[in-house]
Amino acid sequence: MNIDAIIAAFGNVLTPVNLVGLIFGVAVGIVVGALPGLSVNMGIALLFPLTFSFQGIGGILMLLGVYCGAIYGGSISAILLKTPGTPASAATTIDGYPMATKYAQPGRALGLSTFASTFGGIFSAICLMIFSPLLASVALQFSKPEYFALAMFGISIITSVSSGSVLKGLMGGLIGLIIATIGVDAMSGKIRMTFGTTYLLSGLSFVPVLIGLFAFSQVLTSIEEAYGEEYVKHDIKIKRVFPTFADLKEVIVTVVRSSVIGTFIGCVPGTGGDIASFISYDQAKRWSRHKEKFGDGAPEGICAPEAGNNSVSGGAMIPMLTLGIPGDGATAIMLGALMVQGMQPGPLLFENQAPQVYTIFLGLLAANFFMGLFGFSLIRAFVQVVNVPKKYLMPLIFVMTFVGSYAYNNSITDVFVMVGFGFLGYFLNKLEFSMSAIVIGIILGSMAEANFRGALMMSDGSMMIFLTHPICAVFLLISLISLLSPVLGPMVKKLRGKKG
Repeated sequence: MNIDAIIAAFGNVLTPVNLVGLIFGVAVGIVVGALPGLSVNMGIALLFPLTFSFQGIGGILMLLGVYCGAIYGGSISAILLKTPGTPASAATTIDGYPMATKYAQPGRALGLSTFASTFGGIFSAICLMIFSPLLASVALQFSKPEYFALAMFGISIITSVSSGSVLKGLMGGLIGLIIATIGVDAMSGKIRMTFGTTYLLSGLSFVPVLIGLFAFSQVLTSIEEAYGEEYVKHDIKIKRVFPTFADLKEVIVTVVRSSVIGTFIGCVPGTGGDIASFISYDQAKRWSRHKEKFGDGAPEGICAPEAGNNSVSGGAMIPMLTLGIPGDGATAIMLGALMVQGMQPGPLLFENQAPQVYTIFLGLLAANFFMGLFGFSLIRAFVQVVNVPKKYLMPLIFVMTFVGSYAYNNSITDVFVMVGFGFLGYFLNKLEFSMSAIVIGIILGSMAEANFRGALMMSDGSMMIFLTHPICAVFLLISLISLLSPVLGPMVKKLRGKKG
């Protein structure tokens, strides 16, 4: 363990500017998560440009705060309105809403949700601290063929992050890969797809593309959905928030189990909080002695999905930091943020920039701590977020997308790029394409290309190098299975059905 790096990391997190940024990120994340129609990815993309206002790693800490806060914030509207603020909180509505309405205990439901979310987040952050250095030490043995195979494995998860058609997910990934090739080729010096403009020589700027795909497109969608919608104010009264000892005793085993499940699922690229929350809920019901209470305000039914989806955050960071493979859409954006800040995720990150890595560890831990603190002390204030009219909220976000895109490079061209990708994202969303698949293609495309060429140079052009390196061959095989899983899965089920 690098004691000097840990001490430096404590100093980074406790620097007043960085600490304020982290707390601000948590607060904004809770608000974004609590507002139906917004998302974790949108919140991170929207605040991405602010990261350049910080020196060092402070901006990354702010994004970690948004990440943790938004996952938890989704439970607020799920419990109070039966409308999950984020997809990860969909399972929370099953028991959260009945407890809040049928039994008139919204404070109790929110308290249980806050406790489970905080426990799950802190549990996963501790797992991140323990397992990431171990995995990175193994990954230090990797060379260019292994890195190419890792990049291909990361690209292959687009079939998992595509909620609808797998074909559309693959097409989205292909769009991202094409975008990644724009600009001057680093190895040959050839100019590719710049269309005669100097702006594209260094490729498309990642930040305006990100803001356009996730934030501007969502604003357009929200404006469309809000047209003609009548404003309804919700009168919500919160009494006791902190769970009673009896409640804690009843749910603690469920919370621990769900935290383990969520952390493990987070480690598997292409999964996410929505999968973790439903699996955790299912396991809680399976092991409960009071199965009949589920769906009617069961405390375990609230805690299981919330512990599960919040523990995904630390789990998803493990492959992202150690291997450079994003676990979900949010960590794909985080991966881009680290690269823009000059940090290349992978095993060498732990060797070359150990203080920054430990700062991320401690930052995630602190973000979950402040999330719990806000949840128990300021929940009455955050609850009022559900009453904010969209006619005031959307123009504010609309302006922020323009300001953020321009501030990145002080370039009006970046604004045009953002608007263009915003409309592209809007229509692709309508057609049920995955924005996360596009981002993964953009980020990992250049990594795959560079390491593919490097591996061929190592072998004098022989493709056998990808099969003679065992780790590389295994990852390529897993990538192939991952890509074909949507086709193979139904075939296996049919065969089982025929045998049965």
